[in-house]
Amino acid sequence: MSKAKENYARITTLTLSEMKAQGEKIAMLTAYDYTMAGIVDKAGIDVILVGDSASNVMAGHETTLPITLDQMIYHAASVVRSVERALVVVDLPFGAYQADSKEALRSSIRIMKEAGAHAVKLEGGSQIQDSIERILQAGIPVMGHLGLTPQSIYKFGTYTVRAKEEAEAEQLIIDAQMLEKAGCFGIVLEKIPAKLANKVSQIVNIPIIGIGAGAKVDGQVLVLNDMLGMNKEFSPRFLRRYLNLDEEISKAVKNYTTDVKNQDFPNIKEQY
Repeated sequence: MSKAKENYARITTLTLSEMKAQGEKIAMLTAYDYTMAGIVDKAGIDVILVGDSASNVMAGHETTLPITLDQMIYHAASVVRSVERALVVVDLPFGAYQADSKEALRSSIRIMKEAGAHAVKLEGGSQIQDSIERILQAGIPVMGHLGLTPQSIYKFGTYTVRAKEEAEAEQLIIDAQMLEKAGCFGIVLEKIPAKLANKVSQIVNIPIIGIGAGAKVDGQVLVLNDMLGMNKEFSPRFLRRYLNLDEEISKAVKNYTTDVKNQDFPNIKEQY
């Protein structure tokens, strides 16, 4: 359980800033539905990300691009209804903010009003600065996302580590400083060299959450379904599986099927 539990009934963006100042690491996981979000929240997670990774793990798409704003609001609303303590951050999906800053603001307002979210997350740096600033001006907290940005996968052409070259690393630092100056409360750094991530976390004063960015940042985030071992096909270096639910669920379903077919379920005590 986070030390912040003793002082905060609800985690806020201010809480995260204080946690960084105190040297307490921030724990963040994804969730997409009411039941799982409630379990994660009660276990003491600090931040729940309703990620556009729902496009992959919930809907079976190859990328995050197909998920719509309406679908993100549906998932986010389900999560928010279950959460009592964690900060709930929701991804703006592809197509909901890239066109112009007005569209970005309209999308963010819908997420905040219809889902009851606490903040939004956008992928990108200087190219979306106008959108970030307009959203922040409306009083909506924004988390940035730099490094590997999955919504740009067709531009990159690969999910390999980003910012290994000097020019891209320098631009990432510039973008991180811009996000802080604009007013973002935190930044996710995905799949970049650990030394660079550490450097960014020291340069900026806002919390840096890593995924495949090493240990010397202010916190970590993983996709819940990956961490629980529900997806055997996805095995990047940065992923630690804390359970093997694929195997456990499969075993339970097989046992149930056998009991039904053998007329062992339900027994006398399990009927009215």
